[in-house]
Amino acid sequence: MAKKIRVGILFGGRNTEHEVSLLSAASVLKAIDRRKFEVVPIGITREGRWLAADGAKHLLNGKTSASERPLRAGDPEATPGARLLHEGMPTLLAPEPGSTALAPNQGRGGQPLDVVFPVLHGAFGEDGTIQGLFELAGIAYVGSGVLGSAAGMDKDAMKRLFAQAGLPIVKHIALLRAEWEKNPRKTMARIEDALRYPLFVKPANLGSSVGISKAHDRKELGPALELAARYDRKIVVEEGVGGKTGRAREFEVAILGNDAPQASIIGEIVPSKEFYDYEAKYLSEGSVPIIPAKIPRAVAKKIREMAIAAFRACDLAGLARVDFLMEPGGKRRIYVNEVNTLPGFTKISMYPKLWEATGLRYTDLITRLIELALERQAEKNKTAYLREE
Repeated sequence: MAKKIRVGILFGGRNTEHEVSLLSAASVLKAIDRRKFEVVPIGITREGRWLAADGAKHLLNGKTSASERPLRAGDPEATPGARLLHEGMPTLLAPEPGSTALAPNQGRGGQPLDVVFPVLHGAFGEDGTIQGLFELAGIAYVGSGVLGSAAGMDKDAMKRLFAQAGLPIVKHIALLRAEWEKNPRKTMARIEDALRYPLFVKPANLGSSVGISKAHDRKELGPALELAARYDRKIVVEEGVGGKTGRAREFEVAILGNDAPQASIIGEIVPSKEFYDYEAKYLSEGSVPIIPAKIPRAVAKKIREMAIAAFRACDLAGLARVDFLMEPGGKRRIYVNEVNTLPGFTKISMYPKLWEATGLRYTDLITRLIELALERQAEKNKTAYLREE
């Protein structure tokens, strides 16, 4: 019998998307093919402590605190709500270069891993931070590398790469929190000179639509900038597609692969709110995914081609979800909105659902992502990092 591949499922994290990560990880842990893989759960608490396998298994149903609502976007069979327990659990030390191990701090031998699946969303998970740790240790991991992860998280840098690749993007500007704090009036005037209302105001480096607001006028612009500035030093302000009278259609495409990426069929999101914010994604009922999207075949072909081009423009690998906006009315111009290098990964999240509809089952998708990680590591191993004497 072939030796099982040891997979570390890394989840949790010190960021605003901690709960989303737990939902994704619980679904992966339930669905992964145990005939092929030996699974080592690894949790990271909100405070940044790494939990060893026994501690990381303590996923509980329910709210994460008395003040928080449970997320409704998890796979109902695996994750009606989840959280990590608790104080006093064994923690893990970071991996040592070349060891492919994560060693418990009690002094026992570490668990050797063949590959890590970082089911981490948001800061310190999909921004290149954890990817840099894996690179230093020489460990294979699922998803994009340091550059692609960082570019996929930073909406300003991402849009620059899209523009360089000739992809259509929404009119926008980027500014720093320090600029807003130093002179709010001048900052708002600069925005209004460059863009027309309504405006979407976003932290440049954050996911799951946390900190995003739609400003219809100057009265709403100030609070929107204040909110975005809470979450990042850099802010992106975009002109709303469709203007004051229409609402853009929102499409999503799932990408899978390394140097030869493939695109799934296209899905459309009809938000329950004015736009697809955190509450519409994870808390409120009513947002409707339409798979496949009801668009002409030629338009679908164009969107899929643009999705692969966006994936390549940011030097991504493994997986990504690419989001698009289409103008309402007659022109119907299509814009690349953003890429998400570690999208929500419960069985009912859009990324797995798009592949399921394309013909790739959830369990097989997990297997393919692990294979892609190992293939990419084998490719990296061909590279010389030391000068030959």
